Amino acid sequence: MSRIQSIFSIAKQPVLNIYFTAGYPTLNSTLKVMNLLAESGVDIIEIGMPYSDPLADGPVIQESSSIAISNGMSIELLFDQLKSCRTNASLSKTGIVLMGYMNPVLQYGFNRFCADAAAAGVDGLILPDLPEYEFEKEYGAIIKAAGLDFIFLVTPETSEERVRKLDELSTGFLYAVSSSATTGSETSFDQVAAYLQRLQSYQLKNPIMVGFGIKDKASFDSVAAYSQGAIIGSAFIKAIADNATLDEIIPSFVKQVRH
Repeated sequence: MSRIQSIFSIAKQPVLNIYFTAGYPTLNSTLKVMNLLAESGVDIIEIGMPYSDPLADGPVIQESSSIAISNGMSIELLFDQLKSCRTNASLSKTGIVLMGYMNPVLQYGFNRFCADAAAAGVDGLILPDLPEYEFEKEYGAIIKAAGLDFIFLVTPETSEERVRKLDELSTGFLYAVSSSATTGSETSFDQVAAYLQRLQSYQLKNPIMVGFGIKDKASFDSVAAYSQGAIIGSAFIKAIADNATLDEIIPSFVKQVRH
């Protein structure tokens, strides 16, 4: 059982996954943000690898990505920053997932990337532009050999047949995009409920985590009623824009979602 699978197996409340961009708000913020999130009780930390053309990301995450790139963040530097992350007691049990796009990963070298990610303490990958047939044909075996989970995304438009196929290929959890918009978009959770109930009815093998438009306790609780938890990204990125008060902002942000 992977660390992420273990998190879901022992969870007594909906799982909280918080996304932030590596190297934001400052180049050396990464570990501090991770430590504060873990100490505040976040179950899974999703780290965005900044990229110049992030197709699935809304303006808030795009801007954080641009700032991180201008700060000097790279995959090499991120792995260097992460290499000591598991020595923190809180982070020793926290799931760590990298989210990014294939272009920079391929430039880094896919085999090397997976090996270095695993060595740095990473548990899983989300690469939204990795097609399932390429995953099956080539990349899935490399990811599995490195001991990493891989998480596919589904949307309200994804057919039942395809949902089941992506669930079969995924490990860790299945990422249910709440709408077909980009991250940070306003979402009607009345509309989302029917979609999540449909996913529930399929009795999939993976836990379902809901992302896009989750920003506070109300939206988190709304989707957690029909899933195993949710992912918060843009709202958290906005909250940490003022780097000077991370020690106050991060625990407060997590607390207002959890309580």
